[in-house]
Amino acid sequence: MTYLLISIPFLAAALLGALALTPWREPAVARRQWAATGIAIVVLAILTAVFDSLMIAADLFSYGHGRTLGPTVGLVPVEDFSYPVTVALLAPALWTRLTTRKRVAGEDPTDARA
Repeated sequence: MTYLLISIPFLAAALLGALALTPWREPAVARRQWAATGIAIVVLAILTAVFDSLMIAADLFSYGHGRTLGPTVGLVPVEDFSYPVTVALLAPALWTRLTTRKRVAGEDPTDARA
């Protein structure tokens, strides 16, 4: 089994979850959520490329021969980017959903007592 086959179900679930959690009835909020998602994906991809390359170069871990697709960014196989993308899809969606509910209920989302 390859890392890609392991990653696909998690990426699909994260994408479906992010789409389901998007407040489509509030276009401005949905745009902010997807802008945050895009920014998070870019930042996490850069961090993954840099730090995973350093860890692979230091021989802290490796990937089994024949378990990756082949293309890499630095020393990082492209499949390794599925983990940060999964988090970047779900984190802004959950944040938006949880804070939107508070605003709709008339509560201040920044209020620590809420």
